[in-house]
Amino acid sequence: MRNPGSLRQRRGAGVYRRLEGHALDLGATWLHSADRNPLVPLIEQLGVTIDRTPTPWRNQFEDLGYSKEEQAQSWAAVDAFAQRLRKGVPEDKASNALEPGNPWNGMLEALNGYLNGTSLANTSAEDFIAYWDGSDSSNWRLPGGYGALVAALAAGLDVRTGCAVRRVDWTGGPVRLASDAGLLEADRAIVAVPTNVLASGDIQFSPAVDDRLHAASQLPLGRVEKLFLVSSEPESVPANAHLIGNPRSSDTGSYMLRPLSLPVIEGFFGGDWLNGVAGDDLAAKAGEELGSLLGSDFARKLSPVAHSDWKNHAFIRGSYSYARPGQHGARAALRAPMEGPIAFAGEACSDVDYATVHGAWQSGREAVTQLFGDVA
Repeated sequence: MRNPGSLRQRRGAGVYRRLEGHALDLGATWLHSADRNPLVPLIEQLGVTIDRTPTPWRNQFEDLGYSKEEQAQSWAAVDAFAQRLRKGVPEDKASNALEPGNPWNGMLEALNGYLNGTSLANTSAEDFIAYWDGSDSSNWRLPGGYGALVAALAAGLDVRTGCAVRRVDWTGGPVRLASDAGLLEADRAIVAVPTNVLASGDIQFSPAVDDRLHAASQLPLGRVEKLFLVSSEPESVPANAHLIGNPRSSDTGSYMLRPLSLPVIEGFFGGDWLNGVAGDDLAAKAGEELGSLLGSDFARKLSPVAHSDWKNHAFIRGSYSYARPGQHGARAALRAPMEGPIAFAGEACSDVDYATVHGAWQSGREAVTQLFGDVA
């Protein structure tokens, strides 16, 4: 693999957003459950382009290293695993639904890595199946980028960045927020902070909200990262195709080849194994896995151009939330109405749509309703 410069020197979530005029989403990419996604009508009102091409996730490009028969067997194993989760498993631990010796257990672990960013042993079975059964198969993309959509939805709002809040005082009267930019006051406040930051105690609350901080601690952020590669011969990369690096491995990458016909390969990785893994390591892994499927000559023409590092982002510290075994109910506890002028929101507050933008969006609307009553 060609490497024009160390990614360690250029890393950082959100640094690279565009390539040759194309938007590269280092965070959210998909309009999941698009048929019922509340953002879709808003996007259509804005006139933003949506790509509704069906996802190729269950189809291995040219069956490379993963025959059609094996693909059918592995997805049958996923369906059987989900059925065991529905029946309930000991200790609510998703790993207890694995069948010892099943050749597709590695794939099940990898799938959980993509969905939850951790191992099945750390994941609530109830939480996993709530997401799995609540999702539908429609997953659409935004050619202009998710970031551009969020900016469009926020047009006209007084959005301030670099203004970290250190203390929230809601003892009476206006809510007082001590921030790096000084003191802010508001009649009401919605706290939408990643659970790892919230549980850390870095934001002080007065009066204390220990029950919310405890709930957040039971909904930690997993580790999911992205890597973008380009080829010196882009015409050699098939468009809108998908590859799983090694379908039997728990730490394999999922690769979208030239999604939306963009001149990139989009690598997606998730799970505890990512802890301690840097961008250069991901690039090397991607080169090895893609080289084993498409040939070493193909891999030599690849160069990394961007990668995320959400785990080490000071204001985020992970990707999206998962519930520890026995803690699916922590989502309801985090969002429960409070007697006072503050409410909590974010993807971790959703029972079914956690780890999604629309789940976070809907939780925000519910928090507004808590504080202000019904909104249009």
